[in-house]
Amino acid sequence: MKKQFRVWSSMLMLTSCSTLLFMASCKKDGAVPDNQQTKTEPKVETVTKAGGKSVCYVEVNSNSLLNTGKYTLTTGGQQLFDIAIIFAANINYNTSTGKAVLYNNPNVTNVLVNKATQIVPLQNKGMKVLLSILGNHQGAGFCNFTSRAAAKAFAQQLADTANYYGLDGIDFDDEYADYGNNGLPQPNDSSFVMLLDELRKLIPTKIISFYYYGPAASRLSWGGKKAGDFVNYSWNAIYGSYSVPNVAGLPKSNLGPAAVDIMATSQSTANSLATQTKNNGYGVYLWYNLTSTDKHVYFSGVSNILYGSSVTYTP
Repeated sequence: MKKQFRVWSSMLMLTSCSTLLFMASCKKDGAVPDNQQTKTEPKVETVTKAGGKSVCYVEVNSNSLLNTGKYTLTTGGQQLFDIAIIFAANINYNTSTGKAVLYNNPNVTNVLVNKATQIVPLQNKGMKVLLSILGNHQGAGFCNFTSRAAAKAFAQQLADTANYYGLDGIDFDDEYADYGNNGLPQPNDSSFVMLLDELRKLIPTKIISFYYYGPAASRLSWGGKKAGDFVNYSWNAIYGSYSVPNVAGLPKSNLGPAAVDIMATSQSTANSLATQTKNNGYGVYLWYNLTSTDKHVYFSGVSNILYGSSVTYTP
């Protein structure tokens, strides 16, 4: 198993959205009276975070997504994690309607409906927040839609959720679908590409990412189109290893061959993977399983290699 499977037990009474909660804030600049002479403030230099993006999955059934916002580069102050991923919602199967449906378990729902305190604070720090979609042992998956209409219907649910809760995008993880259950078909070559195609039309400016694993990883082109035409990023799914995702159309800057389990991958391995990522010119480094434990020393080993800076932890 690549990720701890902590999604809740299969449920067949399903919905894709919950209560909407909006909260916005604004700040006005203070005006200086014309009759007061003011000093010229020193220019604040903006430090660009070179070295690629750091992406982090958080198991929200047991950990807070807000933990991703507690780590910054000691030099420059940028956030360590550029993308935080809510792990995970599910693609389920409704036996009554015969359709694939998006299901958010109570913990995922809690994050979404409380976006003002769980998602927006991270976005205000400049981070992107995605929702990962995972199979749930019911036979429904990204790779067994048999018509464009069916793929489009599920893509609409994803887009509605991303828009409704102000998410920055959707992540696909083709695990635990158990294709064949409930009499559903096995994977086919057209399904995943059709789904990506339809979703991209619905969220043209949001992020679509692909956890490079499962049947979808070998079904990335169809009908003259390829997954790389629609996804923004793809990353390796085997923690503690270095393997370049074979997603045609994505440049090195959008691929992550290095993947670590924060609670299991050794410091030396994490550092080695960072060195390979930098030396080979790839632009994404993947982290999984962030908890509330202060890991800034561990992160600093990688960050010093990728970004030339250690990491500061702010509880």
